[in-house]
Amino acid sequence: MYKLYVNPNVKKGHINKELYGNFSEHLGRCIYEGLYVGENSDIPNVNGMRTDVVEALKEMKLPVLRWPGGCFADEYHWKDGIGPKESRKKMINTHWGGVVEDNSFGTHEFMELCRQIGCETYINGNVGSGTVQEMSEWVEYMTFKGVSPMADLRAKNGHEEPWTVDYFGVGNENWGCGGNMRPEYYGDLYRRYQTYIRNYGAVKPVKKIACGANAGDFHWTEKVLETCFDHSSGCLMDGLSLHYYTIPNGRWEVKGSSTDFDEKSWYQTLSRTLYMETLIKGHGAIMDQYDPDKKIGMMIDEWGTWYDVEPGTNPGFLYQQNTMRDALVAAINLNLFNKHCDRVKMANIAQLVNVLQSVILTEGEKMVKTPTYHVFNMYKFHQDGELLESSIDTTRIGVEDEFKVPNLTESVSVDAAGKIHVTLGNLSATESYDIEGIFAETPVKTVKADILTEKMQAHNTFDAPDTVKSVSFDGIKVNGNKISLSMPACSVMHIEVTV
Repeated sequence: MYKLYVNPNVKKGHINKELYGNFSEHLGRCIYEGLYVGENSDIPNVNGMRTDVVEALKEMKLPVLRWPGGCFADEYHWKDGIGPKESRKKMINTHWGGVVEDNSFGTHEFMELCRQIGCETYINGNVGSGTVQEMSEWVEYMTFKGVSPMADLRAKNGHEEPWTVDYFGVGNENWGCGGNMRPEYYGDLYRRYQTYIRNYGAVKPVKKIACGANAGDFHWTEKVLETCFDHSSGCLMDGLSLHYYTIPNGRWEVKGSSTDFDEKSWYQTLSRTLYMETLIKGHGAIMDQYDPDKKIGMMIDEWGTWYDVEPGTNPGFLYQQNTMRDALVAAINLNLFNKHCDRVKMANIAQLVNVLQSVILTEGEKMVKTPTYHVFNMYKFHQDGELLESSIDTTRIGVEDEFKVPNLTESVSVDAAGKIHVTLGNLSATESYDIEGIFAETPVKTVKADILTEKMQAHNTFDAPDTVKSVSFDGIKVNGNKISLSMPACSVMHIEVTV
């Protein structure tokens, strides 16, 4: 019997809803076909946005969406994506597949998509090949209310009122595809560029995000903060990004199949996912030296699994299937983000539709929700909750000593209505576990639960879209301040507790 301890009387921090964010790049079929089909498409849409996808994202309570990249952001020139669609410039997407980008999805379309979903906006600006003036004018175009050249241009293009930009990223992966810069050089560029991301009298200021590290590059974090920190006025950023992808074997050249894998690969993948906590603690310790009050958010705005593309698809489109293995990867990461909500303020899984660890797959008029989608839908109750003190007994499991993992993962929060939400992941591919949950000095009144469980390679297809889906779970017993259950192998669970 594994013990889960919850202390409802001790709150550890606020879980920002933005921890459950997503990322959409001009990459493969994420934007075109996945989100945007055009106003004249036979696929049901509103102003070109797929109705089925928008409704699914609303159900999942998508809180914030990052766009237009990714590597694409640092070759994107926003003025190419405004005005009449027939006169917008075309370009070759040199990063992703070498296909023609016709810019029919631009600023107005992104803002319309976020309006329909009801989510916050996270714009990533171009530092790698763009100018300060270009970035400054984009912010003016989107947010200025009054008389100005960019506000007038926005009105001419059909949107008189300004939009709200919640977050603005100053470049992307500038250590790599965003310019191959040294951290000191990027830090100086950040200081300059962020100056011109102005708040034009907005009630809600734009939050500025600096380009952070690639995985374990702690030197980048140290030098960027050293360069950007201003002792007279504090740091010049609201957030610092971090990117980390789970690759089963740790090799970029041959990463492995998304669906054809064994137990060895299962545990390798989960073990490499758990490295996220080492990264959060390591980069967090450096951030604490400059920002002990944790005013700068760690923004993990690219995370997720990365496998070889599906056979027969464009290698540059990064299209992969999504199994129960991905569901457990999502459960591990989201529980970690919750547990470290004092520093982690936003996270954006890569990517939204048809790319990498997507929550949705589309093919023509068909759409399926992936196992990862169902995890996000189960975990949505943590959004804007208060993290509760909790822990769980674990045993290390696996087939190789190097890649053994704890058998269970958890996090617990309480919402504004006083309901407690427990999320659990059983990382074993084969074993179920008996769990006893103990709520300190707090009698349990009622429980209800949902579970996602199937064999480890199980996934949804367009012919069988409901092979993996969450269902109600009624196997929980209540006894005073305790609950007991048996959690099946390879499963993710959400338990709602009233006390």
